[in-house]
Amino acid sequence: MARMIQEPLCMSSILQEIETQIANAKTGLLKQDVGVVREVYDGVAKIEGLADAMYNEMLDFGDGVMGLALNLEETEVGAVILGDYLRVRQGQTVRTTGKLLSVPVGKALLGRVVDALGRPLDGKGPIHAEAIYPVERIAPGVIKRRSVNQPVQTGIMAIDAMIPIGRGQRELIIGDRATGKTTICIDTIINNARLNREAEERGEREYRPLYSIYVAIGQKQSNVARVIAELEKAGAMPYTIVVVASASDTAANQFLAPFAGCAMGEWFMDNGMDALIVYDDLSKHAVAYRQVSLVLKRPSGREAYPGDVFYLHSRLLERAARLNEKYGNGSLTALPIIETQAGDVTAYIPTNVISITDGQIYLETDLFYQGIRPAISVGISVSRVGSAAQIKAMKQVASRVKLDLAQFRELAAFAQFGSELDARTQAQLERGKRIIELFKQPPYNPIPVEIQVAVLWAVQNNYMDDVPVEKIKDFQNKLTEFLTLRKAGLLGQIRAEKAITDAIAAELKAALEQFKQTYR
Repeated sequence: MARMIQEPLCMSSILQEIETQIANAKTGLLKQDVGVVREVYDGVAKIEGLADAMYNEMLDFGDGVMGLALNLEETEVGAVILGDYLRVRQGQTVRTTGKLLSVPVGKALLGRVVDALGRPLDGKGPIHAEAIYPVERIAPGVIKRRSVNQPVQTGIMAIDAMIPIGRGQRELIIGDRATGKTTICIDTIINNARLNREAEERGEREYRPLYSIYVAIGQKQSNVARVIAELEKAGAMPYTIVVVASASDTAANQFLAPFAGCAMGEWFMDNGMDALIVYDDLSKHAVAYRQVSLVLKRPSGREAYPGDVFYLHSRLLERAARLNEKYGNGSLTALPIIETQAGDVTAYIPTNVISITDGQIYLETDLFYQGIRPAISVGISVSRVGSAAQIKAMKQVASRVKLDLAQFRELAAFAQFGSELDARTQAQLERGKRIIELFKQPPYNPIPVEIQVAVLWAVQNNYMDDVPVEKIKDFQNKLTEFLTLRKAGLLGQIRAEKAITDAIAAELKAALEQFKQTYR
């Protein structure tokens, strides 16, 4: 009986102790624990004597070198060293800090290039951040979220028409090396920077700007420099944060970089704004985490990856969300990139990330070398948000495009075996060839959505049926020039109405007939 009475008292004292520790941690009064480095190797330190160290706690090695506690074992703590681990020596003292690893966040980071800890790499001076966010945060719960129904305009006609992306969505970009995965993401950043700039110039207060974070993980520094140069050339850097953990950085920095970028994006979401984050790429992120785990002597699993590599990516990507109005109505959209080997989407990391995301854009090597770029495979690319992330005008013109292309692929394969085709089949093949030509698009050249709508309306209403396939790109370019210079009012109407009304349809018809006369 006495034991039954004592048990609740023990539980209440434990809870009281936990509450005291949390309160002390908040006020910075948590007592410092001091330990000694037992051994150090490959960016990892084994430390004895840190009895009260906590998981993910920052450790101070002195001389400006910090570490992160990742392994809490019975007699020692395993920590990754953030910075130059060659400065850490055996027998050196280490202190706990009672703090989680945090990075600076806010609008002050826009236009800057920073490392995985938020330190500037661009030589433009210190960053005066609005706030500090921990790199690891719990994702918003179901109650805080709302459904995705606002579009992220990528400027890539094939994506905006067939595989639309919404604000708050997680859309995977997957494909082999050098198939244009990064280009799709850079196009999206450039297009949204242009939309932000144009909305500011027109004074559109109702427009919600989309800020971008590009996270380069394990990339060559020359590739990162090329991306930054393209963003600067397009005037996109004032709306973009670039987080770099290049191939020459430590595995610990490459493992932390996406979480740091995510924290920066969450600040925008928490403050009622919209942000887009690109993880380039999570294959290299998983490799860096595998390296850290193996050096920490954690047991390996399939393909030598640690068992929690799925949890690593799920807790990162779950932080992308669209919040409801009660919680500020902000959003964070994630575009993770995964690199496949010889088109194998059934490998461990690709299948993991496919199961976490809300759809994937699959880039096919064969299409890329055929000159169909972006090399999007319509068959296995999907957006689970679908037309909810499209404006009404795009829904009206693009509803049949994916079906037309799918039928074209089937018929083209079938037509190889037969010489005679009926008129209807021939017409479907010709329509498919023209749509494929329309969807070819040079890199870093996003197309405004109102021009996309006008061009797709033209092809759906048979204005391109008599144009030879090899002349379709020329027809599209000259039509775009004609609409931009002579029908700017019509494009403005499509942009404002976001739908093709009877009046706009009549104007489009008149404009197309006028253009056809001059084009002939």
